[in-house]
Amino acid sequence: MTTDTARSEVAAVKNAASAELVLPPKPRKLGRTLLIIAAIAAFTIATCLPAIGGIDLDLGAIAKNWRNGAAKLAQLMQPNFEFLPRTWAPMLETLQMALVGAVISALLSVPITLWAASPTNPNTLTRQTVRTLINVIRSVPDLVYATVLVAMLGVGALPGVVTLVLFNIGIVVKLVSEAIDAADHRYMEAGRAAGGTQFQINRATALPQVMPLFANQWLYTLELNVRISAILGIVGAGGIGRLLDERRGFYAYSDVSVIILEILLVVIVIELISNQLRRRLV
Repeated sequence: MTTDTARSEVAAVKNAASAELVLPPKPRKLGRTLLIIAAIAAFTIATCLPAIGGIDLDLGAIAKNWRNGAAKLAQLMQPNFEFLPRTWAPMLETLQMALVGAVISALLSVPITLWAASPTNPNTLTRQTVRTLINVIRSVPDLVYATVLVAMLGVGALPGVVTLVLFNIGIVVKLVSEAIDAADHRYMEAGRAAGGTQFQINRATALPQVMPLFANQWLYTLELNVRISAILGIVGAGGIGRLLDERRGFYAYSDVSVIILEILLVVIVIELISNQLRRRLV
């Protein structure tokens, strides 16, 4: 009886403990959810009304010309793989542009990032100047850079590489400098207490801490460069984009389909490789 009593007491304690851990049912907010959905829907509809300053979204024209879009999609679904050998040289140029742009921007982004972050650059004047320049670089679209640089440097890969360098620097410096600003910097305070200069502190403490983040962003920009360089070629900045624009101009959508599939495959392969490198480096 004593054993049975003890077991019953233990079971009662467990049941009481489990009863205490049961959470109350989550309050339902169906009315609030429906109100939010209705507000978003109303705002979306309002932005499509030209009478009140919205965009002129002509759904009737889309419905009227759907056969044209369906015909183009049907042509894209029939890739001409005999055209594939002509794409190898432009795709190689695209990969070269992406790699060169990523490497040059990686070298330039390290000192610029350290100048843009307050823990690694206490001088307000130089820090704000660098941040202003980076904001200006980021505010200009890459196609605008490519268009202007093609007019300045001529048609080819060079304006595309310069565009990618500017684009990559804007991304890397912005993200990494903000990460440095948000991190804990006790190790830098220890370096200052030991009498180190700002250059010594940045080299010995800041860079080892943020280098994995740099590597992550560099790999990310390499992935972006392949996609962006394919677009830059449309304005004459070299790469596979020039061939894509040429075949589109001749309405050879079966060739365009092959180019799109090739770009997709290359991007997937680069992403897989970069993921493997991230696991090793980050």
